[in-house]
Amino acid sequence: MALIISTVSLGMSSSATRFMVKPAASLTLLQPPSTKAIHTTSTCCTSNDAALVSRGDACVDDKSIVRRSGNYPPPIWDDDFVQSLASDFKGEICNKYAGDLKERVRMLLNKEDTDNLRKLELVDSVQRLGVGYHFKNEINRILEAVYNNEKWYGKDNLHATSLKFRLLRQHYFKVPQEAFSGFLNESGKFKISLTSDMKGMLYLYEASHHSKTNEKILDEAQLFTTKYMTDYINNKNSKDEELSKLVSRALELPLHWAESRMEARWYIDYFETSMLADDIKDSDLLRFAKLDYNMLQATYQDELKEMSRWWKGIGWAEKLSFARASLIECFYWSLGSNFEPQFQYARSVITAVNAFVTTIDDIYDVYGTLEELELLTKLTKSWDAAELDQLPDFMKICFTDLYNKINEVANVFQREHGVSILPYFQKWTDLFDAYLVEAKWYHSGYKPSLSEYLDKAWVSISVPVVLTHMYFLKPNSVKEEDLLCLMTCPNVLRHSATILRLADDMATSTHEMERGDNPKSIQCYMNDKGVSADEAREHIKYLITETWKKLNEECAESPMSKPFIENCLNLEKIASCVYLYGDGHGVPGSRDKERLLFLFVHPIPLEL
Repeated sequence: MALIISTVSLGMSSSATRFMVKPAASLTLLQPPSTKAIHTTSTCCTSNDAALVSRGDACVDDKSIVRRSGNYPPPIWDDDFVQSLASDFKGEICNKYAGDLKERVRMLLNKEDTDNLRKLELVDSVQRLGVGYHFKNEINRILEAVYNNEKWYGKDNLHATSLKFRLLRQHYFKVPQEAFSGFLNESGKFKISLTSDMKGMLYLYEASHHSKTNEKILDEAQLFTTKYMTDYINNKNSKDEELSKLVSRALELPLHWAESRMEARWYIDYFETSMLADDIKDSDLLRFAKLDYNMLQATYQDELKEMSRWWKGIGWAEKLSFARASLIECFYWSLGSNFEPQFQYARSVITAVNAFVTTIDDIYDVYGTLEELELLTKLTKSWDAAELDQLPDFMKICFTDLYNKINEVANVFQREHGVSILPYFQKWTDLFDAYLVEAKWYHSGYKPSLSEYLDKAWVSISVPVVLTHMYFLKPNSVKEEDLLCLMTCPNVLRHSATILRLADDMATSTHEMERGDNPKSIQCYMNDKGVSADEAREHIKYLITETWKKLNEECAESPMSKPFIENCLNLEKIASCVYLYGDGHGVPGSRDKERLLFLFVHPIPLEL
């Protein structure tokens, strides 16, 4: 195997290519890397091997090693289909019409003679329709005015109080849970009379998902509203059909947990059919939301074509055919975290990172032998390309492309910001370490406790790697205090990772246990407590809710930059959607595929 290797220079003398990380206390910004790509002509399985893997049979390589298969389905769309995507919603005419509608909506938000409740309802609609990112200044001005002028301890309008509370907490204003004290009885419980106001109950339910730890009033609110909203849905004789759509939607996926593009697509349909847009001014908002959705879709189509060409070019689908073919799903993760049009480069990098992580995860979980995995993990500690010859061909391919992509991103950042970010990508080493521990558990038959499992699983879910990359991909995001914090994985990152890990386990553990994988969080708790699978699932749901509270608290208090905080939240929202109906990443079902069609293929009907 021929290699062309050059050393990554981090301003330190070294004979090996490696990531060097100084202790956080003495961290300094490092010198620019001087990097060339590694080139390899290695191949992996033969075509016959690939055919065996695609059928779910064992693949036998040239060393006669019998390997496992994850039985993964083929990709939902091939490159030909992706390249055929086209949109009419681009160009000068669309831009001009969108600009005109945008200014009309801005005038609505700036209107002075509108009462505060109507303004808050308008802000809520603008955000749910997916166009809030156009009006950040106007929304902040409205919320600041409400926060500074409104009395909080109301008892007459549950809907208004709940809406104010939710919007203000969403935007990190300090609002006490006692905002709802006027709706409690002498026993500290919510008054039963409130159940006659189902709209108020719905808004209280949505507000309760912004709770932090030890907020008993909000905990009670969530239990109270969930019970009566469920009863309302089940009572076919007394419900309002339009309101019941919102209630059912909230019970399935609370607004605070919903990914913005999926929520926008759903709410645009609801807004149009529920008579909310009868007012001619609201129809301007609706038309703008539709047009903006379609224009973003056109942008995503172009990006997806480019990513599909990149994926086809590196040839992993053929060379590493044992792994999940999840490029479309990887792209969805990237735009769910950063959907705004200016983050095109960020989406391309995060899509590649997600694709690498997915394949490497399959190498450790399914395909590699323990000896091979130990060699690969050792290589990532030294990051020495001279050691590549020790690896089997499929690992050489994987490591080479990963190595080159990391250095490509680092070089772009170095040129634009004058800072070397390679030391922060040590998170890849941590990820490989966690993968190896879990592989050793599998090969030895070891069953970890839930605590022991989570101590590794929040790293192996890859969130530290993904969020670290995201931090450096947002413009003007580099702050020295952030860099120090990133080295030690702040709590906001750890809570984000834990939620994603548990949501993943809830959706995927049944399939993974059937193929003989390690116990996941559900099985670990079953082993710990001797309980049934249903009881264990309820406990994991409880852990997800409790960790969301911690995440909410950290997002409000963390010293990290706001774009990074938003990334942490958005990653959880996309996870809630991907795993809502099962394993929407590795084994997408019909509803997962429908969601992707709405997002990437089918525009919202609209005449220009």
